Amino acid sequence: MKAAYIEKFGGPEVLTYGDLPDPVAGAGQVVVDVVAASVNGADPKVAAGDYKQTKFPLILGRDFSGKVSAVGDGVSDLKVGDEVFGVLETGRDGTYCEKLAVGANVVGKKPAGLSHVDAAAMALTGLTAICAVENSLQLRRGETILIQGGAGGVAAFAIQLAKHIGAHVISTCSTGNLDYVRSLGADEVIDYKTTDFTKVVKNCDAVFETVGDDVATRSFAVLKPGGRATFIASGATAPKPERSDVTALRPAVPRERKYMERIAELHGKGIVRPQHVTLFELAKAREALNVSAARHFKGKLVLKVR
Repeated sequence: MKAAYIEKFGGPEVLTYGDLPDPVAGAGQVVVDVVAASVNGADPKVAAGDYKQTKFPLILGRDFSGKVSAVGDGVSDLKVGDEVFGVLETGRDGTYCEKLAVGANVVGKKPAGLSHVDAAAMALTGLTAICAVENSLQLRRGETILIQGGAGGVAAFAIQLAKHIGAHVISTCSTGNLDYVRSLGADEVIDYKTTDFTKVVKNCDAVFETVGDDVATRSFAVLKPGGRATFIASGATAPKPERSDVTALRPAVPRERKYMERIAELHGKGIVRPQHVTLFELAKAREALNVSAARHFKGKLVLKVR
């Protein structure tokens, strides 16, 4: 099979496109012929060695959409020909390829009305947003939430989900993405290039922080007493607030089929729509990784595999 993989750690330049052995379905697994694979912010970090993987060759990527081509022992709820999407098990990478073996329990059936490209774009972003907004923050109707980096993949899903819950949504983005973020349903959009969000936002019940760096620590300033913030771009643990009257959280993002089913439900009911996608051929995965590493882009980067 064709795959994009690394044989040493480094920048996007270490990514190789070539041939690797086809996978075989083990017990409890299915083999998926990948149609599309998402590029995520973690991928350049994996390539750089930040996650300490040491087994080479290492195929990058965590979420995908495709068609089941083989079924392992013990799998009875999926069959050859089923169209599925999902996120690899925690700690695994390996979706920048034509075929992958994955536990049947972590993939869901792709909705017929959702393209493989959009399903791949929604898998990890949707999973993360659901875990952050519904599970970690437990956002409620009538609350005010600041979602940082609204044009990004996870934040774009979170904006739509928060609006469905009934929250007042404030978001930040760059000048060129203001209209896009408004189109997702944000009630207020702040251009971070011209405005310091801490000067214009206050008394938030919740913050969902997806940017990292100093934006994370500065986000505590907009919370009301008793407010909570959850962080996905600040490492394995949430940054520690300087004030004692707010709560800092790091959402758990478990790989379970029920989350793919939740994404499918939200899409089917028209609550979330596919976001902006920039598409690359699998052979151009290095180019996509360069764009991802630079971080300033709209929506999702997706690899077209077949």
